[in-house]
Amino acid sequence: MRSTLAILLAGGAGERLFPLTRDTAKPAVPFGGIYRIIDFTLSNCINSNLRRVFVLAQYKALDLMRHIRGGWSILSPELNEFIEVITPMKRMHADWYLGTADAVYQNIESVMAEAPEDTLILSGDQIYKMDYREMLDWHHRHGADATIATIQVDPSEASRFGVTVIDGGYRITGFEEKPKHGNPARSIFNPDMVSVSMGIYVFRTEVLLRALREDAERADSSHDFGKDILPRLVEKGNTIAYDFRDLNDKSVRYWRDVGTLDAYYDANMDLVSVTPEFNLYDSRWPIRTHMPQQPPAKFVFAQEGRRMGAAIDSIVSPGCIVSGGRVIRSVLSPGVRVNSYSDVENSILLEGVQVGRYSRVRNAIVEAGVKLPEGTEIGIDEAADRERGIAISDGGIRVVSNTVESGVATFA
Repeated sequence: MRSTLAILLAGGAGERLFPLTRDTAKPAVPFGGIYRIIDFTLSNCINSNLRRVFVLAQYKALDLMRHIRGGWSILSPELNEFIEVITPMKRMHADWYLGTADAVYQNIESVMAEAPEDTLILSGDQIYKMDYREMLDWHHRHGADATIATIQVDPSEASRFGVTVIDGGYRITGFEEKPKHGNPARSIFNPDMVSVSMGIYVFRTEVLLRALREDAERADSSHDFGKDILPRLVEKGNTIAYDFRDLNDKSVRYWRDVGTLDAYYDANMDLVSVTPEFNLYDSRWPIRTHMPQQPPAKFVFAQEGRRMGAAIDSIVSPGCIVSGGRVIRSVLSPGVRVNSYSDVENSILLEGVQVGRYSRVRNAIVEAGVKLPEGTEIGIDEAADRERGIAISDGGIRVVSNTVESGVATFA
């Protein structure tokens, strides 16, 4: 894997995840208690023995850079191993990153300095397990100029994705972008399914650099891999489809793009079922992160009635105290406190949230640092939630934001 450079695209504004991205980049948004979204792709890199990684950041990148510095300084610079965060330096032109392809183009000198045989392009906002070595082997076996990772989905879901058209030699001959008709192109890997792009690409580096230079000169380009670079390569050359093999070992292949509040919520809830759809506990494929320096979680009070410090079907992070409250099917991030006679259900509480006594929280994402006063009810009465200014997603999830009044964090 010494001949491969991984480039992780982490510069998106994450507008559909607002307010979680108000102060941080989308890949740095907390996920699953102790993790950040970017940790899953970085863990795939390390577990695949990919040890040269550029992280291209742009939007509110400080938190992301600190997280990588604190949790991912595990490689040896003496062996030319690195996870390097790069922000726009305007070396190629005077603009910020104009698109995914332009982000790589603006760092073309850094890519050339590493002289990789292949370049792997990854996204920083997806949750999945994948051994990139298998994709690279497939890429080499077929002598591809570019290889696109695809995942099989039911034809009824095709309208949400870019569907690939693949011939008998696994060569991609076209795309159907979010087809609305009822007969999208079937997958060569399974005729009952369709193969859609995952936004994961391998390029022969010389092909990539040439394509980026040509794209930079086009005034009509949006400078995006999916919209511009790959469709042109499909027309010109040997672009191959790779069928995603899920290391999660479940009946359904697990890959989630957590770019919206509902997708983010659903992916977190995938972690807390008795038999989780995404397995965090597989020692063969560890998910790494920057671990918080917090004491162990604590559960206090066990009395008859409602005063019971307990959590069921939940993830409870270090530093949490469940003090006479009840937590069901929820994710508690580090430093959360749930006080007596309170119920939290089907919710995500981010770092440092405090739930006052006699409160009820349902189907909610509560931002870091929010203090819910005694007797707060969220997710019980939609009209009351809207009146208080609580955002409600398309799927009905309440998003409780953090405001500051007189220096005390409360909820909006």
